Amino acid sequence: MPSEPEPRNLSIAEAIREGTAEAMRENESVILYGLGVNDPGRVFGTTAGLVEEFGKERVFEVPTSENALTGIAVGAALGGLRPIVTHQRADFFYLAMDQLVNSAAKWRYMYGGQFTVPLVFRLIVGKGWGQGPTHSQTMHSWLVNVPGLKVVCPSNSSDAKRLMKASIEDDNPVVFIEDRSIHGEVSKVLADDRRTVLGKARVARDGVDVSIFAVGALVPEALKAAHALDAAGVSSEVIDLRTVKPIDLDALLVSVDKTRGFLVLDNAHSSGSFGENLVGRINSARPSRSGGFFRLLAWPDFPQPTSAGAMSTYYPDKQKIFSEVIEAFGLEGSKESEAGRIALGEAAQKDYAGPF
Repeated sequence: MPSEPEPRNLSIAEAIREGTAEAMRENESVILYGLGVNDPGRVFGTTAGLVEEFGKERVFEVPTSENALTGIAVGAALGGLRPIVTHQRADFFYLAMDQLVNSAAKWRYMYGGQFTVPLVFRLIVGKGWGQGPTHSQTMHSWLVNVPGLKVVCPSNSSDAKRLMKASIEDDNPVVFIEDRSIHGEVSKVLADDRRTVLGKARVARDGVDVSIFAVGALVPEALKAAHALDAAGVSSEVIDLRTVKPIDLDALLVSVDKTRGFLVLDNAHSSGSFGENLVGRINSARPSRSGGFFRLLAWPDFPQPTSAGAMSTYYPDKQKIFSEVIEAFGLEGSKESEAGRIALGEAAQKDYAGPF
């Protein structure tokens, strides 16, 4: 038998482009449009080469009118197409919330399943140099409160490709959230054609002392912190949620049942956040837990700063994750904590140098 092709190293941006291209080859009803699709940057490289391969009838630019281009996608999906709509800034998608919430998310339910709305909205979120309060926001905490939507947040290249293909094939509207701070992160992608099922979490790292639940860009930060926590004598299990709606609560409870406490990480403002809700759901499902701790690490409740100095202390990262767990275990100032901080320094992250 022929040997299996070796896994390839791809960035998350390359994996999204590759998953999109494969889906378009497999199904001629898939179209792609949005702001920046055919500009020189090609949406941070994620749409590179697509107009050349599939032509301007299937891959095209549109005027800057977020609500209109979103409404067009809903109509196109109802008419038999499978649109992918890109928004280079999630912040501007707020202008299209009416079409998303009152049309895309509700149509299938209102008509008793007679119609489907198979479309994908790509929203790019997250910190970047000098982005400030109006270009760095996330919106998954809003979207999980809307019945009828699925919300996907990949953290690595393999999942980015597989989740993109699964999202395109789903008969419901899917919001595919990409954090630009990890667009350039490279990891291995298998050469097979499997999809990642929407709504299934992934055990990114086994552990027995603490459960760390993360999504998107916080997964690699959690894994770096877990490495340092090993040196401090704390075994951390890291769960990559992959999707925030639907949520794989069963997988999280399996982890909670075997560890001494859990930490939820969320790239959102803490009050009323997805993470805050998740902490409550876990505690409601496990009211008899005794002696364990539960914590949430999220953004503070004020807008994102613009300056690099202020930004460096605003977002959850591996240092904050490490400190949160060390404090929960009462290890501040201990030899174990110091050993962990040395290991943490070895995993130091470079300053952000990602795309604008």
